[in-house]
Amino acid sequence: MIKRKLEKSIIHSLRHFPVVGIIGARQVGKTTLAKEIRKHFPESIYLDIELPSTLNLLQEPELYLSRYQSQLVILDEIQRLPELFPVMRSLVDQNRIPGRFLILGSSSPKLIKQTAESLAGRIIYHELTPLLIEEVGTDSDIINKLWLRGGFPESFLSQTDELSFQWRDSFVRTFLERDLPLMGLRVPPLRMHRFWTMLAHYQGQLFNASQLATAMDLSSPTIKNYLETLQQAFMVNLLPPFYKNLRKRLVKSPKFYFQDTGLLHALLNIHSFDDLLSQPALGHSFEGFVLQQIIHSLPGEFTPYFYRTAAGAEMDLVLVKGLDCRIGIEVKYSLTPKISKSLRNAMNDLQCSVYLIVYPGKEPYPLAKNVYAFPISRIPELFSGEIFPIK
Repeated sequence: MIKRKLEKSIIHSLRHFPVVGIIGARQVGKTTLAKEIRKHFPESIYLDIELPSTLNLLQEPELYLSRYQSQLVILDEIQRLPELFPVMRSLVDQNRIPGRFLILGSSSPKLIKQTAESLAGRIIYHELTPLLIEEVGTDSDIINKLWLRGGFPESFLSQTDELSFQWRDSFVRTFLERDLPLMGLRVPPLRMHRFWTMLAHYQGQLFNASQLATAMDLSSPTIKNYLETLQQAFMVNLLPPFYKNLRKRLVKSPKFYFQDTGLLHALLNIHSFDDLLSQPALGHSFEGFVLQQIIHSLPGEFTPYFYRTAAGAEMDLVLVKGLDCRIGIEVKYSLTPKISKSLRNAMNDLQCSVYLIVYPGKEPYPLAKNVYAFPISRIPELFSGEIFPIK
């Protein structure tokens, strides 16, 4: 079984907060993780709100839940029963001890809104992402497998690439036909599939609502609503541009990436690693894969951006601490990465402490002063300070 990196953090939170939330996409492993955490709380109870038997138990939720004041109660798919939030608040306020509730949710729009209103000051969140390199291993074949199949556990652990593709294809259909309507977005599945597939072809590019609206014969607000829903369902991420007090014409639109490259490849009909290597989308796919690995491993004091000017200076990822750029990152699918003119111009603008060109090789090595070629396999060590100091 793969050990998820969040387990210790969640257990620590349960020792200090009355309510802890695990949020993330469906099938990303929240239930499996919760059941591992439950081993540390032997008297805890687990309730799956999707089951009719659980709904019967919770017909009088205050009466039922008040019986477990000294035990951890795990509530899976909590967004299906929103009336539980004020009940949990009352029970926590009556007996404010840590580790009362562990709630799991897959559709963040409702979940965040409801907990913000009902459990403010009583809850801490942890987002469970698809599997990361540090969780599966740093061998190049394993990394390529993770890149191709993505990090949903059932997809990554499938016996063959084709079985993995079939799982992801089924996931996409189920998400469009079942999950989106439950989140309140009632759009014909074929239309949403077309939109999602179109986004796949724009991976790693600036989000242009007008362009997509014209292509789909829809309004820009509708396109923005579709994208926001996918973002809130943990399917895509938006990366904002970095603004500094520079006398430059800066790009103002965010870039978007699929949170999981396995789903990206399913929508692009990429079945195997050989298929991926022959795709025009190869570079943007690798870029998105690397950026998600880094962003989901960031220490809390860093904020991620990208940088681009109208004159052509560009950097894929800018990691900011306070108001200053500490790490600038470019991604290249090449075994001989070089400092391009656009990257050099961005380096002159940003004045970061260190610059990395992440590539699929095996060893880090200097390219210039404070500029390093950095292998993707070493991302788990990026913030350790062992390879170079991160101030």
